[in-house]
Amino acid sequence: MPELQRLRPDHAPALLAFERENRAYFAASVPDRGDDYFTGFDVRHAALLAEQESGACHFHVLAGGDGEILGRVNLVDVAGGSAALGYRIAEKAARRGLATSAVEKVCLLAATEYGLTSLRAETTLDNPGSQAVLARAGFVATGETELDGRPGIVYVRDLTGRPRRTDTVSGRRYTA
Repeated sequence: MPELQRLRPDHAPALLAFERENRAYFAASVPDRGDDYFTGFDVRHAALLAEQESGACHFHVLAGGDGEILGRVNLVDVAGGSAALGYRIAEKAARRGLATSAVEKVCLLAATEYGLTSLRAETTLDNPGSQAVLARAGFVATGETELDGRPGIVYVRDLTGRPRRTDTVSGRRYTA
């Protein structure tokens, strides 16, 4: 079973390979990172590690037994007890429950290790796989958004265990 690991400097080569191998797959559901991401990868990786060290973000990789990166799960924009969740799983590792498991583990870390009380996430309406992962991991839809010109849904996960209330937004039922 792949292991969730906090991002480290030595992950750089495997992480770059993961991003290159899955670029087209990811671009089908999320905005492409662009060529600059790949040409400036080493500088970007160092900057991410510095952000992580400062506590502004928490980056994780899902590593296979051979060190191959099969996914990423990140908490960014940490402030006021909250953070934004983002994740991506390699095409060859998709539909095996790895995303749900990794997101659930990061939610636990967010509450127990990072002291966060809530997480937010967004996905497009045409990405039912991501919607299912978020729902299985305890996120609830709270509203609508637009992501790179596409309609999307905003999700929130309360890490404190407080009860939620249900509202209707644009004819859809959401819980907050």
